[in-house]
Amino acid sequence: MVSLLKRRYVRTKPYPEKKVRIVEEASDLLRKYKYIFVIDIHGVSNRVLKEYRLKLRRTGSTMKHIKNTLFRLALAKTFGKVPEDVERVLTGENIFIFTNMNPIEMIKWIEENAVRREARPGDKAPYEIVIPAGDTGLSPGPVLSKFGKLRVPTRVQGGKIWVVKDTVVAKPGDTISPELAEILQKLKIRPIFESLKVKSIILEGRRAIPSEELLRTYEEMKTSIPEAVRQAMNLAVNAELPIPEVVPLLIQKAHIYAMNLAANAGIVTPETARAVIGKAIAQAYALASVLAQKAPELGIQAPTVTAPTAAPAAEAKPVEEKKEEEKKEEEKKEGPSEEDIAAGLAGLFG
Repeated sequence: MVSLLKRRYVRTKPYPEKKVRIVEEASDLLRKYKYIFVIDIHGVSNRVLKEYRLKLRRTGSTMKHIKNTLFRLALAKTFGKVPEDVERVLTGENIFIFTNMNPIEMIKWIEENAVRREARPGDKAPYEIVIPAGDTGLSPGPVLSKFGKLRVPTRVQGGKIWVVKDTVVAKPGDTISPELAEILQKLKIRPIFESLKVKSIILEGRRAIPSEELLRTYEEMKTSIPEAVRQAMNLAVNAELPIPEVVPLLIQKAHIYAMNLAANAGIVTPETARAVIGKAIAQAYALASVLAQKAPELGIQAPTVTAPTAAPAAEAKPVEEKKEEEKKEEEKKEGPSEEDIAAGLAGLFG
């Protein structure tokens, strides 16, 4: 029986000093930083990488271009092995960001620090692109026909091409044509924002989380945080926690409780007088209404507030009569007068 065994390559020669130094440096970075962002740099310009590298230094993070094979050696040296999910990520053209920043915050930072670049044929316009009026600094020549093709009004003045008025050459989502890309480059207009493409995040060398999963979590957090804040505030107010965010609400709550207690207890103060008197009048009306129904022999007439009725449209009444009726209706809306209230109370309580 013949068994076919897979041959495994075993290096016999020592690694070059330069590669050993790169592995040692990567291993030190793996010990220093908790998170490693694996960035796909296929098609990314050096200028974009350079700007990101400079900005990352301000966050205490660092960006390193390390070959996948050397990065595997650094992982094995630091953590003893390379997990399978991490192994699957280390393919293609990559650059690595070493950081201690929260991964979701880092993704947000990468998006917010997108770098402007020149438009290329086939790019999608991210917003309305406008060629402004004025001197372009370009000399007349074949380029004039390209301005004409884009329907940009121009004139030649002082040996230079001038744009007559601000002209929209692309709307959001439009595909950038080769002619437009060339004109924008000549005018030094950089309409495209390019950000780094995060493939995965390696957590302390143990596992890799795809960027799609992390972004989905980020979107869920954005929608759930406001609800969590609302519930936390509600809990804090009910638990009466004396913290700066809750104290103003607790004072309002205590004020409302105090006003209700004083009004129900009949304590008359400048703040509660209106509520106490209003409650007394309401109770007097209610008592008068009950007595008028239960003991009609007492002759108690409970004061009532009736809604005004509209006069028939066909009837025409004198102006003075209308004014008197409007006055009566206003009195009915305002409720009984003080004399009526006094008379009602006197009738009830002798």
